[in-house]
Amino acid sequence: METLSASGTSIDPVAIRADFPILAREVGGRRLVYLDSAASSQHPRMVLDAMDNYYETTHANVHRGVYAMAEEADRLYENARTSVGRFIHAPDPAREVLFTKNATESLNLVAYSWGRHNLQRGDIVVLSEMEHHANLVPWLALAEERGIQLRFLGIDDAYRLDLTGIEDIVAGAKIVSLTLMSNVLGTMPPFADIARLAHAAGAVVMADGAQFVPHLPTDVGALGCDFLAFSGHKMLGPTGIGVLWGRRDLLEDMPPFLGGGGMIRDVRLDGFVPSELPWKFEAGTPPIAEAIGLAAALEYLEAIGMEAIGAHQRSLTSYAQQLLNDRFGGDLKIMGPAGVDDRGGVLSIAYRDIHPHDLAQVLDQSGVCIRAGHHCAKPLMRHLGVTATARASFYLYNDESDVDALADALAEAGNLFW
Repeated sequence: METLSASGTSIDPVAIRADFPILAREVGGRRLVYLDSAASSQHPRMVLDAMDNYYETTHANVHRGVYAMAEEADRLYENARTSVGRFIHAPDPAREVLFTKNATESLNLVAYSWGRHNLQRGDIVVLSEMEHHANLVPWLALAEERGIQLRFLGIDDAYRLDLTGIEDIVAGAKIVSLTLMSNVLGTMPPFADIARLAHAAGAVVMADGAQFVPHLPTDVGALGCDFLAFSGHKMLGPTGIGVLWGRRDLLEDMPPFLGGGGMIRDVRLDGFVPSELPWKFEAGTPPIAEAIGLAAALEYLEAIGMEAIGAHQRSLTSYAQQLLNDRFGGDLKIMGPAGVDDRGGVLSIAYRDIHPHDLAQVLDQSGVCIRAGHHCAKPLMRHLGVTATARASFYLYNDESDVDALADALAEAGNLFW
């Protein structure tokens, strides 16, 4: 933590990079430029140390043992839940914060538990065309199974949600489930405004925060959501842990998602009684070390300050947009809002007619890591008229030199293909 530098709304990415062992790596004799944090972020030393320390000193299954080490594991695991709740300003972290294995499982939990419990044929679910598959496929499956009706908010020419006629779209809806930040476009919809309209129409509101929560201050009350899903591995934490926050009254009314050990109060041959929240939804051995790692990641982020991280993201995204547009002109297209006030640090690009996968492979030779593909958003790809994009994404350890390296690598790719 000594290497952190934060003051007001500014941070020092060079100092921060020293906390991330993997960022000292070289690729082909060049320093690693990691621009794929929207897929999975890297880990500071304190996260790695927290997990190693647990495995070396305290590893025991939680909620099962009465010996001292097991009780210490219980405490660390439940303290992690409290840390997550505090991070998102949950009213009742001890009961409303559920640990899953990722945001995808969190979204599926709501669709399968809340959805199956509350939705019948003809009921309306509102989504958008920019959703990740994790917030599409579960509802598509439920539509096929139950005959529910799906309505979609479209996308306008500026890559923002088209809110034309939204009152009619949400009218009669049972749930409105939307991303807080597109993993392809970086678009951040006016979620709180949409939530107010949805609640006025009598709908429950779910937020996919996988891209938003790692970068910006998050307050479930201010957002107006009833459910919030996000993943640890996009916010400096380990893979294998996700979070679902839900309003306690909704969670109390929902049936368990998975059955097994840990989620029951009693079991007989003719039935079972589920445990209380949150354990009702945490069947089997949970991601203990991962929860401890996530808590360490949140401590790291809070030490820097989410306001500062958000300001850095906006500044770096603006710099990247300006540099790439100035340097490549019409040869390069950035798919996403032009400004930075309502978008995140995700740049999906098309460069000349180079296939995104070819572009990513060439950039890798310069040590620049970007993502290429459909980004688990095939309906959005079809709307954009492409099969894939090349995507660069920024985080607190990136700075203008990383953007410069991206631009130089793109220029080298252009020379290679022409």
